[in-house]
Amino acid sequence: MTSSIAGAAFWATPGLAEVLGLLNAGDEEARVVGGAVRNSLLNLPVIDVDIATTALPQEVVERARRAGMKPVPTGIAHGTVTVVAGHHAFEVTTLREDMETDGRRAVVRFGRDWRHDAERRDFTLNALYATADGTVVDLVGGLSDLAARRVRFIGDAQARIREDYLRILRLFRFHASYGVGEVDPTALSAAVRLRAGLLGLSRERIRAETMKLLVAPGAAPTLATMSESGLLQMLLGGIGDVKAFARLAGLEASLGLRPDPTRRLAALALRVSVDVERLRAHLRLSNAETRRLFALAGPVPPLPDVQSVKAFLYAGGVEAGRDRVLLAAAHGRCDPAAAARVVEAAATWDLPRPPFTAADLIARGLKPGPGLGAALRWAEQAWIDAGFPTGEPAVSALLEKAARQG
Repeated sequence: MTSSIAGAAFWATPGLAEVLGLLNAGDEEARVVGGAVRNSLLNLPVIDVDIATTALPQEVVERARRAGMKPVPTGIAHGTVTVVAGHHAFEVTTLREDMETDGRRAVVRFGRDWRHDAERRDFTLNALYATADGTVVDLVGGLSDLAARRVRFIGDAQARIREDYLRILRLFRFHASYGVGEVDPTALSAAVRLRAGLLGLSRERIRAETMKLLVAPGAAPTLATMSESGLLQMLLGGIGDVKAFARLAGLEASLGLRPDPTRRLAALALRVSVDVERLRAHLRLSNAETRRLFALAGPVPPLPDVQSVKAFLYAGGVEAGRDRVLLAAAHGRCDPAAAARVVEAAATWDLPRPPFTAADLIARGLKPGPGLGAALRWAEQAWIDAGFPTGEPAVSALLEKAARQG
C-alpha cells in the first residue's frame, strides 16, 4: 500500500494548511491522524480531519488566537482543542499516553513521542499519521493491516480493551466498516473474555456505537459473529434476528434506499411492541427513536394493488408505512414485490389532504356535534376508498352522501 496521500482531496479543506502551518512552527510538529489518513488510503470519503501535535494545549490555544482563528477547549484536560479556521473545525490533540484508566476514563500525560502516542490508540489502522507533505507515518503496522482489511488491536488486545471497554463495540463497528473476512481471532477472543466490562459503560456511548455499527457495509455478517459469541444478546437484552437484518439490508440495497439505523434495529430486535421498552432501556434511545419503533411494530395488511398501497400509506404515514412493509418482507410476512410497490409509491406520491372540511358539511345542513364528526369520518373513508379524488363533481357527490349519513 502507498506510503503517501499527497493528492488526497481533504488537503484542500479550507483552513487546514493554515492550522498545520502554525502548529509546525518553532520546535513543534503537527500531523493529520486517524480517519482522514485511513479513508484516503482506501479511497473513501473523509468526514473530519483530526490533527496530532507536540504543542501543549495552551500553546495551541495561544497560537490559534494570534493567527485570528477560534480555539475552543472542547477537551483541554485530555489535550484536545478544537480550532475553527476557514469555517471548518479541526480537532487538535496533544501527543499523550495513558497513565491509568478504569475502563471508561483515562488519566493522560502529555508528551512528544509519536510512537507512544500511536501505541495508546485502539487499532493499527487508526494510528496512521500524515505529515503536511502527505507522507504517511506508520509506527504500529497499520499499513499492512489496512492493505489486508484487517482490524487489529495495537499491542495486547486485552490491555487495549481494559483501557476503554467501549473498544469491544468499536472492534465490531470498524470491522463492519473496513474489515473483510472473519473478525481478527485474537481481538474477538479478548472481546468475548472481557465482555462484562460493557456493563459499566453509559448507555449513551453504547447506543452511539451500536447505531453506527448497524449501518456499516458489513453489518450483517459482523452481527452474526456477535450473536454466535453471545455479545449481541448482551447488547440488546434479547435474541437478535440476524437473518431478518440481512434480508432488510439486501432489500435496502436493491431498492436504492439508504441504510437507516432505526429501521435496521427494528429488523434485528423488534417483534412486538413490548420489545420497544426493552430496547429503549438497553440503548437509551431518544424519544423520537422510541416513537418510531412503536410505529414500526404495527401489522401490514395484504396490499394487492396501488390503491390499497396508497390507502395503507395514508392511514399510517408514508415513512412508517414504507418501513413496516420492508420489515414485514424482511421477516417473510410480505412479498418483496409488494414491498417494492410500497417503496415506489412512498417515493413518488405526495400524501394528499382531504379536499373538504367540516364547514362543507355544515353548508349542507349538518349541525355541529357528534353527527357532524361521524359524517366527516365517513366522508374521509369514502374519499380514500374512491381513490382520493380531487375533482369538484366527485367531491360534491361524496359530501352529499356524507350529509345524508349524518
